[in-house]
Amino acid sequence: MMVLYVVSYLDRINLSFAALQMNKELQFQPEVYGLGSGIFFLGYCAFGILSNLIIGRLGPRLWVSLIMVAWGFVTVAMVLVRDPMSFYALRLLLGVAEAGFFPGMLLYLTYWFPQKQYCTAVARFMTAVPIAGVIGSLMAAKTLAMGGIAGLSGWKWLFIVTGIPAVLLGVCVYFWLTDRPSAAKWLSEKEKQLLVETLSNKKTESDSESSPSESSIHAAFTNPIVWRAALLYFSMSACMYGFQLWLPQILRTFGQSSDSQIALYSALPALAQGVGMQVVAASSDRRNERCFHIVAASVITFLGLTGACLLPGAEFKLASMCFAAFGIWANLGPFWALTRQSLKPLAQPAGIAFINSIGGLGGFAGPYLVGLVQQMTPVLPGANVSFLSALIFLAGTSTLTAVLALLSRTKVQAE
Repeated sequence: MMVLYVVSYLDRINLSFAALQMNKELQFQPEVYGLGSGIFFLGYCAFGILSNLIIGRLGPRLWVSLIMVAWGFVTVAMVLVRDPMSFYALRLLLGVAEAGFFPGMLLYLTYWFPQKQYCTAVARFMTAVPIAGVIGSLMAAKTLAMGGIAGLSGWKWLFIVTGIPAVLLGVCVYFWLTDRPSAAKWLSEKEKQLLVETLSNKKTESDSESSPSESSIHAAFTNPIVWRAALLYFSMSACMYGFQLWLPQILRTFGQSSDSQIALYSALPALAQGVGMQVVAASSDRRNERCFHIVAASVITFLGLTGACLLPGAEFKLASMCFAAFGIWANLGPFWALTRQSLKPLAQPAGIAFINSIGGLGGFAGPYLVGLVQQMTPVLPGANVSFLSALIFLAGTSTLTAVLALLSRTKVQAE
């Protein structure tokens, strides 16, 4: 699952590296890039619930295989981008193709891990995010330097090299992924029974095999717990993707570096992401506490982004961005564990998909608003382009996340 998510996330963020060359070659303004990078999430969110309904009927193995092949071909097709409209269309289509993967995998994890281990399981699965960041940085450093080979620009080679693995792994998934514990050939009958019994107090395997009904979808839409979680995830996503999809361009403003060097520097925040996810998730599971861990991670994010604004020197600014990355991704394990424990088992398929879809719209808002803020920020003649206003905006979203997490804790205790 983690390998698949590496490929998924890589095909989502490869644009951030390609933009170092693509924006100049195609003459895309910051607002155009911001809208194109964020529009992915409109398709992603619009089809998230529908895709989770389909995964309940077809099973993870077949559905994940199909959508991986689909988004792999769309990623490769990004080499055809010529103008803003083709850029928007392909990014939207990529979002539609990827819509079912992440919420489907969160649901899939509930089939295998009890609630007390779920936060750590999610964090380990989502370690794919920093791994994708490191791999993406290394691949970008090489492929951006391939410009001219076969008459293609370096940014086009980046989309080709990152899209093909999704197609190949999509075929492998059909033969390798196990739909349910009962079908796992690598477990003995005793192990299967033990796993089902461990999960039975919260969710039996028959529960997990039932697809969400219309009533469960309606319940998700009308459940205040779901809406609060969606709003919290919206704030987290706005900060996360506003940071991730603009990171190489922000790092470029810290000093004079080549495109390949900037791609390599981007690996350092990715490493900090992985450390943050594991450390905070382990602490959250050990203490069986979620809300205050989200608050603490948000405070770290705020301090890191503020430091990137105020500290002098490229080295201190880069260190601050790593500190911010630690906090941004540290939120994810506690958040999804909090979501799971707040929802009844039969409400989880529709609830998780709904939260991911509505909350994930922050993935559209964050990159777009960063681009809009950047477009509207005046630059003095002779001065370097600065992302100061954009970093302040992202710091504001981390503050909102902390406030919403505290309000969620109050509501949970009251209920």
